[in-house]
Amino acid sequence: MDIPTDVWGQLALEAGQVYLSEGGMRSPFANTTIEKLPDKVLLNIFSYLTHREICRMATVCKRWRMVAYDTRLWTHVSLRPEISGLHVGSLESLLALISIRFGPSLRYIELPIELITHTVLHELAAKCPNLTHMLLDFSTAMQLHDFSEMQAFPTKLRYLCICLSEVIFMEGFMRKIYNFINGLEILHLIGTYEKVEEEEEEIYEVINVHKLKSATPNLRVINLYGINFVDDSHIDAFSSNCIQLECLAVNYCNKVTGSTMKTLFQRSRRLTCLLMNGCCLQSEYVMQVEWEKSAIQELDVTATDLSTECLIDMLTRIPNLRFLSAGQINGFNDTVLKAWLEAGTTRSLLALDVDSSDNLSDDALHRFLSRVGAQLYGLVLSGMPHITDQLWQSVLQLLTNAKILIMGTQERLGVNIHVDQLMDGIANSCPNLERLELRWDPENLRFSDKSQKAIDVLRVKCLKLKCLVLSDGRYYEIVKANFERADRTTVVRTSTNCRVSNYYLLSNYKDLIFN
Repeated sequence: MDIPTDVWGQLALEAGQVYLSEGGMRSPFANTTIEKLPDKVLLNIFSYLTHREICRMATVCKRWRMVAYDTRLWTHVSLRPEISGLHVGSLESLLALISIRFGPSLRYIELPIELITHTVLHELAAKCPNLTHMLLDFSTAMQLHDFSEMQAFPTKLRYLCICLSEVIFMEGFMRKIYNFINGLEILHLIGTYEKVEEEEEEIYEVINVHKLKSATPNLRVINLYGINFVDDSHIDAFSSNCIQLECLAVNYCNKVTGSTMKTLFQRSRRLTCLLMNGCCLQSEYVMQVEWEKSAIQELDVTATDLSTECLIDMLTRIPNLRFLSAGQINGFNDTVLKAWLEAGTTRSLLALDVDSSDNLSDDALHRFLSRVGAQLYGLVLSGMPHITDQLWQSVLQLLTNAKILIMGTQERLGVNIHVDQLMDGIANSCPNLERLELRWDPENLRFSDKSQKAIDVLRVKCLKLKCLVLSDGRYYEIVKANFERADRTTVVRTSTNCRVSNYYLLSNYKDLIFN
């Protein structure tokens, strides 16, 4: 919201005209206005604003303009306006910004396709020596700029994210930067999985992974997200050259079958995190892995259709598994939970996600949670109509260390969910709770005039709660209003624009984030 200059001054003046209640003495700050604040205080205030807001503040007066353009406010910059970034109208404007406003302070930058030119990259290399994080968005490209004259590229990059196009081949650009990126530790290649239409289209290998792996021997974290051409040979290529590899994510790369997984673990002795959500894994390949010799601690095999036999074989042989996401798998049933418990390999488990596992019964889950519930930081039992508030009420007292809880299904149920008692139980059992999502249909939630009391208890006892997600409806409005009255305006959110996940508990979570 734009606030006129005279309003800012009036607010500051009124705030300063304070009288002590006794003796009628004037406050020593009575004549203090915002204009008298030191530059360093203004700078600190501006640091809480977005860059769009900072640019608006720069139009207030010359002094505010000087503070707004301090390079210390421009260390992390997004120039993608469609994703909360700034819009830069021309290359000349961007070159001026790099030279005058960004300079040595710049650490992170996001560039859209129209601003990715050899001139811009030369300027970043010359004027921003401390640039360590870069995102290049080619996703909407129909053709690349000419990079034949490119001779320089930022050399201190630790993090590089490239959003790929479906049809533009990247080799002309990539071969120009290979010599500059051997210090990379974190690589994101983002595909077009979310844009794919139902019709079968020809698939192009728009980036040469086999050449890229030779230029990046120091990678610790690799995220290949939703790339329709990535298969097991690409995983094999990275594992052959990246001996430091700790985390590999190939979520939604549906050509990955797991045929090179055994070799991956033999080569990558430091690999502790493997995320394969939505891959077409074959049970026979997964069972060939020497799990007992691996260092794996975090595993996501959601929606992979692994067999019951494979799941038992894998889970009973991984000695130190702390994070498991295995939802949407028909083979994950009571037998798997029983065998896993009997093998004793659940002792390190901190996070479990079995979303939409319809073949798990209430009794089996209760027995399992009775044994491991006290050690869990995250638990997801969503998407199962037969798992209601009754099971949750019976296990909540065991989940004393829980930080993340996700429950409920969007399916309309034949029973009601007594949400007041559930909220009260969560508040009294989970003091460390940080994120909570209730996915039940609003029509299934039953609450009373005493709901405010239950919500008050949750708000007061769960002081670490950062995010509470509910389906849009009357109960959502009641909870949101309650938290807003207590000045906790960002906690309550609707499931339309927010989802909770156990991924927050991953060791490399911050490295895996991409925008």
